[in-house]
Amino acid sequence: MNSVSVAPGGAAGKHKPRILVSGGGTGGHIFPALSIADELRSRLDAEILFVGAENRMEMTRVPEAGYRIIGLPVAGFDRKRPWRNFKVLSKLFASMGKARKIIKDFKPEVVVGVGGYASGPVLKAAQRAGIPTLIQEQNSYAGVTNKLLAKKANAICVAYDNMDRFFPAESIVKTGNPIRKRLLSDSLTRKEALESFGLSPDRKTLLVIGGSLGALTINESLEKGLRNLVANGIQVIWQTGKNFGNRGPEAAKGLKGVVVTPFISDMGAAYKGADLVISRAGAASISELQALGKPAILVPSPNVAEDHQTHNAMALAERGAAILVKDAEAREKLVPEALALISQPEALTEMANKISKMALPDSAQRIGDEVCRLLKL
Repeated sequence: MNSVSVAPGGAAGKHKPRILVSGGGTGGHIFPALSIADELRSRLDAEILFVGAENRMEMTRVPEAGYRIIGLPVAGFDRKRPWRNFKVLSKLFASMGKARKIIKDFKPEVVVGVGGYASGPVLKAAQRAGIPTLIQEQNSYAGVTNKLLAKKANAICVAYDNMDRFFPAESIVKTGNPIRKRLLSDSLTRKEALESFGLSPDRKTLLVIGGSLGALTINESLEKGLRNLVANGIQVIWQTGKNFGNRGPEAAKGLKGVVVTPFISDMGAAYKGADLVISRAGAASISELQALGKPAILVPSPNVAEDHQTHNAMALAERGAAILVKDAEAREKLVPEALALISQPEALTEMANKISKMALPDSAQRIGDEVCRLLKL
């Protein structure tokens, strides 16, 4: 690794805190990490270094956002094929050694962990070196790594209540999850947003988010029920992700009022135009729905650690702030649930009000406050 040490002063000799941000793997980890980094760079003129996992999406997304990143060879454990974990263990040991070297070279004053494969080795190395650490736990059900790291963490920033089930109560600060700033700054009207997709502002609109790779169950549910939605006068913006191939466009062939795309470049416009959203229940997606006050049907992914998406969705469903449809039942229930809900304006308004009340605004600033406290600023 090339040296990334930074002189402790800017052009005017002002001290620039050195802050290391570690984690990634999915947008649900990367977007909050970048929001936190933007806040710290803006507020403190901080020198920020990211550490991620090699060959994961952070290795491209972080440099695109203007930050340096170093990759670790770390990988997740294969729970279905345990015989493959010998290689995973060797990568873990290599990552721990590299993490110690990064800490030694960069000399961070605070280390922030946002979850993901790289977060564990880096925070562990920082804690052993006596460097203050902050954990940002996005989910309502904490993962194993964060629970282990929490014992020596100086601050644990969470988005849900009752997290003292997992973490020392004295270290917990409820900050919420930072979301992409451009979603909050979107000034389009609903009419303008829908017209940007070639859709009518006079019709109810369903936004379906299949994720960057594509949620197969959600996609197949839409594939099966798309004609029924259109027959009932519903417009659809359907993000399929890149792994669904041509199946989405094939399903929409000949149908009016349907936009099918593997990726939505302007999510602010998509959210603004939507009367109802269908989504997985990742922490980042839920935080966006809360901040924007969008009624939602959540289909938790069954393929995540500790089944945390189900816990996330339940935290909303129990308050009437969203509807939970199990992944195994989605192909039969998802489109009928969407049709029933989108035809009830009062129910949509009530759900929007309830999900809005769960939002925690200014999450990045709140986390920035905790970093400043650890820096003794």
